Amino acid sequence: MPMRRLARNLAVFAAAVGTSVLGLAAPTQAAETEPLRYTALGDSYSAGSGVLPLDLSTSPLCARSTRNYPNVIAERTGAELTDATCGGAQTKDFTQSQYPGVAPQLDALDADTELVTLTIGGNDNNTFIGAIVACGSAGVLTLGHGSPCKNIYGSHFTDQIESTTYPALKRSLAQVRQKAPNARVAVLGYPWILPATADRSCFLKMPIASGDVPYLRDLQTRLNRVIEKAAGEEGAVFVDLAAASEGHDACKPAGTRWVEPVLFGTNFVPVHPNALGEAQMATRTLDVLGLG
Repeated sequence: MPMRRLARNLAVFAAAVGTSVLGLAAPTQAAETEPLRYTALGDSYSAGSGVLPLDLSTSPLCARSTRNYPNVIAERTGAELTDATCGGAQTKDFTQSQYPGVAPQLDALDADTELVTLTIGGNDNNTFIGAIVACGSAGVLTLGHGSPCKNIYGSHFTDQIESTTYPALKRSLAQVRQKAPNARVAVLGYPWILPATADRSCFLKMPIASGDVPYLRDLQTRLNRVIEKAAGEEGAVFVDLAAASEGHDACKPAGTRWVEPVLFGTNFVPVHPNALGEAQMATRTLDVLGLG
């Protein structure tokens, strides 16, 4: 075979092989750029309850916002989001229907799930609502003086967190792992609701007696600690919001606070993160996870 023809044939062969290799490589490259399969679980702090507009794809009882931190995370990363969050959720609602037509949250997980985020535990034992209502009522009666809530309830709330909420958290995180064995799981703590010390100017917005402010801060600290402990023991990442949310509590002015107060707030659900808070919770989560 003349050398010129041989060279031409080799060139054709090389081109053909190159085309077939590229043809084989293309699906792999496409697969690498497929969006992250992300499922969000959790309660009203995950659902963004109180922030408009509402997500009309779920029950209005969930008060789920389209501006909650899962949606912010999905927007910033290009992830494919399945949002199963629902306001008022407790750990038991991972395995049972919370409201008619609302599936158990764990039904949103499968072996293909790659990322899971959740905020849960605050509603178990009615911890947040029970404590805020009890301490707010007591604070009004004393016009903000003393520590009436601490005097009445003592260690009642923290005892429940240790004895009931903690094992429920561990059980729920183990169930998440069983349903989504290949997923990275991030559990968020709760951002500060109250400042470290009493702010007398805040009493009209958060009617908590001055001596009960550190009492409720301690309660929230205990809750976040058991969430962190359960996350560590079940192989999940804990997203600590304590430092990030300091100075952004419900006593601060609009535009600074991440959580709305009981009175004179902007959300239709009080004592919950506003849109700024949800966005900042997303930012902190992305930083901890090293994502987009």
